[in-house]
Amino acid sequence: MALTSIALLTLGVTATGTTAANSAVTAAGAVATAGGNAVGFTEVAGVAGDRLPTVALGTAIAKAGAAIAAGAAVEVGTSGKVITKTSGVAVARALTAAAADGDLIEVMVIPN
Repeated sequence: MALTSIALLTLGVTATGTTAANSAVTAAGAVATAGGNAVGFTEVAGVAGDRLPTVALGTAIAKAGAAIAAGAAVEVGTSGKVITKTSGVAVARALTAAAADGDLIEVMVIPN
């Protein structure tokens, strides 16, 4: 099954550095820190100064940092990837599963 993104709100976020596609980012344009908050997930890659379309509400495609079960709440891990929530801020809920680091999954963004 192909992954889809149904963006209800896409914001333009100006990247503060090199950002991979499908990364969790802050409203200030930085890649979100591990366990921290995120405004949404980038749709494309970019470098500092690029305006990146970022899904802030609806479903988005996110890059997993580890295996994740469908239905699990996720938080930001390293490099803007998502991992199963432990002690960080829940930024989304996995709608599809990830088998390993680097897999792309569909998530429902949780506004924070």
